[in-house]
Amino acid sequence: MSRTFTKIGKEITIAAREGGPDPDTNPRLRLLIQTSKKENMPKDNVERAIKRATEKDFSDYKQMNYEGYGPHGIAIFVETATDNTTRTVANVRSVFNKYGGNLGTTGSLEFLFDHNVIFHVDTQDKEVDTDELLLELIDFGVEEIEEEDGELVITGDFISNGDIQSALESKGFEISSADFVRIPKDTKDITPEEREEVNTLIEKLEEDDDVQNVFTNMAEDPDELDESDE
Repeated sequence: MSRTFTKIGKEITIAAREGGPDPDTNPRLRLLIQTSKKENMPKDNVERAIKRATEKDFSDYKQMNYEGYGPHGIAIFVETATDNTTRTVANVRSVFNKYGGNLGTTGSLEFLFDHNVIFHVDTQDKEVDTDELLLELIDFGVEEIEEEDGELVITGDFISNGDIQSALESKGFEISSADFVRIPKDTKDITPEEREEVNTLIEKLEEDDDVQNVFTNMAEDPDELDESDE
């Protein structure tokens, strides 16, 4: 859980630095605060993250992406937020090299993934016609709407996230959280043994405090899919 708080805290600091510390006038910050509540992040942590953005001696975070191949040709996309890019790239390269991967050049694998935003919206127990809502929101960049466990899961183009957020808020929907994800356009099947090697590399990357997200084009584990269907 502490890793989740660290990740959200960095995102809050970046948002406050870029758009100001007032959530009423900073949509991205407002959304991240909602996400922090969903993750049960302490209010003090949120306030510290916002305050950090306004401190004069604060070394600004840079959002850097690193791309490469893991074992068995699995494409790996790493998103980071760091105050020391030299340290971060050295650490990421070291993990790739140590665990059977190879770090590539920036932008070399980006085309393999769709960059999306996924909003989770509380329906407040109201009946919602998802087909009709999709028609209303498609011009704002929404691509798909599904209903899961009493909430709407709304997927759209990453670059349209601000427009989608504004459209949802204008319609009175309460956004509980949002995730920025990279969804592989095609996935690659590998054996359980090969999957274990790739997962080891991913786990080592995620242990680094500078790493925010790791995405791959590895096909989902069939065993996990079977368990979710039960």
